[in-house]
Amino acid sequence: MSDDPSPHLERRIAQARGDAAAELVLRGGRMLDLVTGALLEGDVAICGDTIVGTGARYDGAEMIDVEGLILVPGFIDTHLHVESSLVTPLEFDRCVTPRGVTTAICDPHEIANVLGAPGIRWFQEAARLTLMDLRVQLSSCVPSTHMETAGAALGADDIAGLMGDPSGIGLAEFMNYPGVIHRDPEAMAKLRLFAGGHVDGHCPLLGGRDLNAYIAAGIRTEHEATSAAEAREKLQKGMRVLIREGSVSMDLEALQPLLTERTAPYMCLCTDDRNPLDIGEAGHLDYMIRRLIALGTEPLAAYRAASLSAAEAFGLKDRGLIAPGKRADIVAVTSLERCDAQIVLAGGRVADDAAFAARGTLPPIGRGSVKAPAIGAASFRATANREETPVIGIREGQILTDHLTETVAIEDGDKRPDPDRDLARIAIVERHGRNGNIATGFVRGFGLRRGAIASTVCHDHHNIACVGADYEDMALAANRLSEIEGGFVVAEGGRILAELALPIAGLMSLEPFEHVRERLEDLRAAARTLGVVLDEPFLQLAFLALPVIPALKITDRGLVDVTRFEILP
Repeated sequence: MSDDPSPHLERRIAQARGDAAAELVLRGGRMLDLVTGALLEGDVAICGDTIVGTGARYDGAEMIDVEGLILVPGFIDTHLHVESSLVTPLEFDRCVTPRGVTTAICDPHEIANVLGAPGIRWFQEAARLTLMDLRVQLSSCVPSTHMETAGAALGADDIAGLMGDPSGIGLAEFMNYPGVIHRDPEAMAKLRLFAGGHVDGHCPLLGGRDLNAYIAAGIRTEHEATSAAEAREKLQKGMRVLIREGSVSMDLEALQPLLTERTAPYMCLCTDDRNPLDIGEAGHLDYMIRRLIALGTEPLAAYRAASLSAAEAFGLKDRGLIAPGKRADIVAVTSLERCDAQIVLAGGRVADDAAFAARGTLPPIGRGSVKAPAIGAASFRATANREETPVIGIREGQILTDHLTETVAIEDGDKRPDPDRDLARIAIVERHGRNGNIATGFVRGFGLRRGAIASTVCHDHHNIACVGADYEDMALAANRLSEIEGGFVVAEGGRILAELALPIAGLMSLEPFEHVRERLEDLRAAARTLGVVLDEPFLQLAFLALPVIPALKITDRGLVDVTRFEILP
């Protein structure tokens, strides 16, 4: 909806009364009323980007036949990182808007960790072009902690300089929850900037008085609940809970029993990190709605969480319903259970090829950002004098990890990978040209028996993450990432088996999302030839380096005990 409705006020009122023909009319469908749950008959009349009439017959300059279809409000993804789709914001728009996502609330902290404030400004510029309404929160924790080397840092003064953009919606996920509950001065300065505004949360497994303290700081929404018990406590303490279903973080089935018509006003949907391969194979928010209903959630509750509840949670009073005066974000589906978008309107515009072609262009940013040192096989040796060894234990479908301990024999001063015990070497290589740090450890859960995979998508510092059974292949894969300006690589036997270049800050492709999806298929197939058993090994690898998610992680500075919030000696 326009910030200044006055120039079109009389026109909207006239079209609503039928005194003038509407600019656009959807005729022949039924409309889901998210207040009463009823399916209502009648046309939907639209003036510009605004719905002006429902429940009556209207004449329109343009008519769209939606006979036999059900109209639902456009979907709102309440928390995501566009960068994790591996494509530009404009390609992300083209990928998911036709699936019904008409508003996306993004945190650009991936690109901010590489490029700083210019990366966020690039997203703000993108928001002026996208067909969907891309809302750009300001990244609160760049870097996420003091235990990693990022390409940039954003303090309270930097964030203040980014405020005031029309795309703004508040402060993005405050991952440094220890900094909040222990009143770190920098954390307090950032929170004070948004006092009375929206602050998004990130506090996995936090409960009791610590959760009380975190919420008392003014933090309103949270997407890290992985169990119904955790989500229930957060709801009971006034937080809006965002159900997440990404490519790695899959919490929908655990939280689904909590989503009812009673709780739906306080629960929303988000994807956080979802790539084009999963979007193409399963879907985006449309998939979440289908899956929730299939698991027994009432359709009214699922669609409320996907739109009206999301709008209310983030203060977007101009959307979330198909009703007069609301933004014309509308999805036409064949049935509520199928949630199969046939026609999508975003701000009154049909999301078709012509609309996407008319958006304008956004020059790339962050080229040449991979500045890692040349790496040899010896860089991956794990020198030690104790056989007792901490091991990162993967939980597939979650970004939580286990802190395991294994006995690993020392041979020639090195602890070697052991494929028979599913113990692979993991390494993080600083790639921003700051210090050249390399840290190594062990990980269990990949099933990898040979070769290596490597990536510059490595949350949130986005250094090079590499996991392998062979040091030579690990060096080959890591060095190849510098040559292609970042991305994903699979190597074995001295050969590159598959790769995807992500030259925009080492995070996003210059290519269409269809190309990225095809390359991801090649990469997944190549990883399986190495023995990898994970459905999404690359994002799973990326999250092993995020030191704000329990229990054991690794950064370029070493293994991190997240529970104690410290680097292991």
